[in-house]
Amino acid sequence: MTSAKPARIGIVTVSDRASQGIYEDKGGPAIREELTRIVASPWEPVARVIPDDREGIAATLIELADRERCDLIVTTGGTGPAPRDVTPEATEQVCEKMMPGFGELMRSVSLTVVPTAILSRQTAGIRGSSLIVNLPGKPSAIHDCLMAVFPAIPYCLDLIGAARIDTDPLVCKAFRPKS
Repeated sequence: MTSAKPARIGIVTVSDRASQGIYEDKGGPAIREELTRIVASPWEPVARVIPDDREGIAATLIELADRERCDLIVTTGGTGPAPRDVTPEATEQVCEKMMPGFGELMRSVSLTVVPTAILSRQTAGIRGSSLIVNLPGKPSAIHDCLMAVFPAIPYCLDLIGAARIDTDPLVCKAFRPKS
């Protein structure tokens, strides 16, 4: 579905410390910077910084998908093995369809950089006409993971009836089948 309106992209930082102002949010701004480089069509960010709380994360994802009508929702943080890392569980809780290939590819790319990438549990899923993608919290890992999966995101959004997103082909070539 082609939309005349700009795509809405939710950017969610999941961090107890950042949500309390103890720690500077570096993940959300890193996502926004990467998207500014990658996305060539008009888009508008809808940002949130929230604590590591499963029900709060789920409620935020529902709000962004259902009420804010975000076409794409990208989270950062909460994907590790620590007890408070519950972003994948909250994502699975609110999605109708899981997209495990996103997490598989992100871990594969990250493993070429650091052996502890195997500890990351990022995933992706679909809620209505919103694609939700969990990214790690480190800005360099955000870059690596977004560059790995973004070529598939515009076509996925097409398939679920979200707004059309075009990429800057000099930064990231999106794949769409030939008509």
